[in-house]
Amino acid sequence: MTIKATAWQTVGPFFSIGMAPRYCAELAGAAVVGERIAIAGRVFDGDGAPIPDAVLEIWQADAQGRYAHPEDTEERVLDAGFLGHGRVATDERGGFAFTTIKPGAVSFGGSVQAPHLLAGLMMRGLLRRLTTRIYFANEDLNARDEILRLVEPQRRKTLIAQPAGEGGGHFHWDIHMQGEAETVFFEF
Repeated sequence: MTIKATAWQTVGPFFSIGMAPRYCAELAGAAVVGERIAIAGRVFDGDGAPIPDAVLEIWQADAQGRYAHPEDTEERVLDAGFLGHGRVATDERGGFAFTTIKPGAVSFGGSVQAPHLLAGLMMRGLLRRLTTRIYFANEDLNARDEILRLVEPQRRKTLIAQPAGEGGGHFHWDIHMQGEAETVFFEF
């Protein structure tokens, strides 16, 4: 007797069945206040090969540091046109791209976190989503961010998007699943 795995026993690539209609690469509409940014990168496996069937979910605060979520009780007014989340798939080269506004610093537990985006990664072979953060190069608050400081100094660079191209507003950030450049993932 041969036993075969069925769809409910494996992980992906089934994203197009239920997720593709919900892909959203623009996290902040044109009327949303804040510095417009674009982030692009690629997802690589442990051998450095691109992963063409991953999905990246992004969550972020608005330019004032407030999340579009009922549990965010900050007294700042949320920008009405701000979505605060998006979902993008990788292409055949493992590439992804999305546009948004640069998030503001977030108050949390009496401290201030540096501007960052939360990112969840799903792909074939993963039994659960991986979660990481995207910080920005040359951000003064990075040195004081309590979450970033939990990461070994030599590995922090895996979480920091670097300016790309001329003119500003464009950042590059890759995800590496394994190896020397392995991205730091968090357990929540």
